Amino acid sequence: MSSEITSIVLAGVGGQGILLASDITALAAMNAGYDVKTNEVHGMAQRGGSVIGQIRYGKKVYSPLVTKGTAKVLAGLERIEILRYADYLAKDGLAVVNSQMIIPVTVSMGVSKYPSDAKELLAKIFPKLVYFDAGEEAAKLGNIKAANVVLLGTISNGVNLPIEAWIEAITKRIPEKFLDLNIKAFNIGRNIKK
Repeated sequence: MSSEITSIVLAGVGGQGILLASDITALAAMNAGYDVKTNEVHGMAQRGGSVIGQIRYGKKVYSPLVTKGTAKVLAGLERIEILRYADYLAKDGLAVVNSQMIIPVTVSMGVSKYPSDAKELLAKIFPKLVYFDAGEEAAKLGNIKAANVVLLGTISNGVNLPIEAWIEAITKRIPEKFLDLNIKAFNIGRNIKK
């Protein structure tokens, strides 16, 4: 087991499943035998506000807080929400972004504008970018709510956790009636490398 600490930051909007995705990621790291610390911020999450989950794992981890510029993976379930946390990603880190657009209150009130060139903007900021529609992939399975688990499948390509640890974590956290669908969603995400 390496003494290196791996940091992952997940971002999104309340209701997208960021907290469940964080929980599954942390459990996968524990299943792989690592010490794990997590931190979640979800102030106005139930009202569509910003949500962030931070997961750190390694041989021994002392703090749940990810230092800016150190995350191996930064993932977002909303395409512009990830920009709030762009400075957490390491220079050689992987950005995984769901192309879903959720209009924030400030835009709907006319106070600010939502960028129309999101993919181009993200590609300029993140040299290693996987940008795709996780909701569309989940919808093919019959449940768009599995978009967060599709995203986890893609994230799993960027970290050193065995697939068995991820599947065990999904099995422990997803209700049995949705388990098969979510394992399929995870595997779909693993095959996305755009």
